[in-house]
Amino acid sequence: MNMTKQLTDILNIKHPVIMAPMFLVSNTKMVIEAMNAGIAGCIPALNYRTLEELRAAIKELKAAKPEGGSFGFNLIVNKSNIKYKGQLEVLCEEGCDFIITSLGSPEETIKQAHKVGIKVFCDVVDLKFAKKVEGLNADAVIAVNNQAGGHRGPQTPEELIKELSTACTIPVISAGGVGCKEDIDKMLSYGAVGVSVGSPFIASLEASVTDEYKQACVDYGADDIVVTERISGTPCTVINTPYVQKIGTKATWLENLLNKNRKLKKWVKMIRFSIGMKATEKAAKKATYKTVWVAGPSIEYTKEILPTKTIVERLVN
Repeated sequence: MNMTKQLTDILNIKHPVIMAPMFLVSNTKMVIEAMNAGIAGCIPALNYRTLEELRAAIKELKAAKPEGGSFGFNLIVNKSNIKYKGQLEVLCEEGCDFIITSLGSPEETIKQAHKVGIKVFCDVVDLKFAKKVEGLNADAVIAVNNQAGGHRGPQTPEELIKELSTACTIPVISAGGVGCKEDIDKMLSYGAVGVSVGSPFIASLEASVTDEYKQACVDYGADDIVVTERISGTPCTVINTPYVQKIGTKATWLENLLNKNRKLKKWVKMIRFSIGMKATEKAAKKATYKTVWVAGPSIEYTKEILPTKTIVERLVN
């Protein structure tokens, strides 16, 4: 059994919880409230259009960080993110407590971040990739299971956590399927040192999305979550709104055909990713009949729009 320090020790926080980075949802207000409530917070670097905006956000978080607080940023580390190198440079120059990497090799991120004392946690969906990032000296893995919101893995939380915590020597942080204190306790009992929680925070007062998106997380539940390939080309969980039902959840025949061509496959994914992200941004910022709202089944526990602080208290008590 992998015996490691708990997430509370790794990040010097009160509760073993990271507010997960959510595209267009996460912001500095949420993270500051999260830190003040005793958990860590993380924001996608892609939520900032320019490196200057990213730099300003880091400075704001550092100025507001309480004693014992911890904040980080999420980096998409594959070729679809042309801003990656600049974002990594800014994070290393300004400083943060941790970086979560997604969708690519974290090798360069780990190398640069460790030079300035920043911890790196890597999203993984299976043991193969977990062992790979362990070999690159990642500080922990984020085990993305089949209950996660957004991009998710194929395994159940229990299967994935137990497999990784047994086979890996670095800590395992679970991502997906947490909407209440009982869920946190369950993930810890499987061998996780902490949890990454996203969807319950969409319906927070501080979230950077429309009231319609927040209210959808209140009105819909776990049974209303479906997996679609129409956003980024990679399976992604969304709320099954009438518009999602209308357009379907499978890739088009043309995308399937082009994906079979090794030379064209990566370009198709990059184009689909770009189109999907723009559609998601429109839905998050403005309610229209073409609405695609990303969320996970843990919205089952979301009964009203609340302050971030109150959501944290509900999760940990």
